[in-house]
Amino acid sequence: MNKFERHPQPAAEAEVEYGDGEFRVRRAGNFVRCAVTGEPIPLEELRYWNVDLQEAYSSPQAKLTRLGVKPRA
Repeated sequence: MNKFERHPQPAAEAEVEYGDGEFRVRRAGNFVRCAVTGEPIPLEELRYWNVDLQEAYSSPQAKLTRLGVKPRA
């Protein structure tokens, strides 16, 4: 091992404040959890959230499910 090798850091859940078109990390971490599915969402892949509910979603379908919108048949 040399001084430039990095040890993998354990994944930690971030605390995020969701705003209109942006979010602010309040506590450092690698991911947030989807409010519908519970699956981890890496911060660099976070695209969907609800400002009023302060929730993250893993996909547009998850957000629609949370809002009670039924998928088209």
